[in-house]
Amino acid sequence: MVARNSKRPNASPGDEVGAAELGRRVAENLRQRRKAKGLSLDDLARASGVSRAALSQIETCKSNPTVGVLWKIAVGLAVPFAELIGAPRSGAAVLRRSDSQLLRSSDGRFESRPLAPAGASPLVELYELRIAARSTHRAEAHAPGTHEIVVVLTGQLRLSVDDERYELGAGDSIAFAADRPHAYENPASSEARYHDVIVYER
Repeated sequence: MVARNSKRPNASPGDEVGAAELGRRVAENLRQRRKAKGLSLDDLARASGVSRAALSQIETCKSNPTVGVLWKIAVGLAVPFAELIGAPRSGAAVLRRSDSQLLRSSDGRFESRPLAPAGASPLVELYELRIAARSTHRAEAHAPGTHEIVVVLTGQLRLSVDDERYELGAGDSIAFAADRPHAYENPASSEARYHDVIVYER
């Protein structure tokens, strides 16, 4: 999600409106799923590694969490990431590009945009990732059994999983266990774009 002080230079007023709407959606989904699992804020803080104060601020729409914090919360709740950012859907669902909300890292150099309607599948999620030139985004381990498939659309990718490192170029792809710490690095002098498929354990 967009951090309050990390807009891109070319961000439009619509970005702020979208961030506010996404913040309300995350707050509602977080509160509903936490209560459905019978977890207190303290319980979820212990499970996710996100402080009780931060969780409370998110639930009351007083702060917008970064994509990294959202992942920690999803792991702590043991729910797919998309359940925190989307509304439940049934039947056919269409996601217009203009309706999809960007999620950004705290430094604004990593962006993730959903490419499928939230709730389209409880087991698979699809995102477009963008990483600024000479930037790295580190991701903590996802829920046990989670896998990712990353396809390089433009630019380069240096992917690290634990102590292993892989170099990929445009058109290359990689599948890996995402329940281990991993990092996406763009070593090039221009922005890179990827497709990221996240597959949860059945």
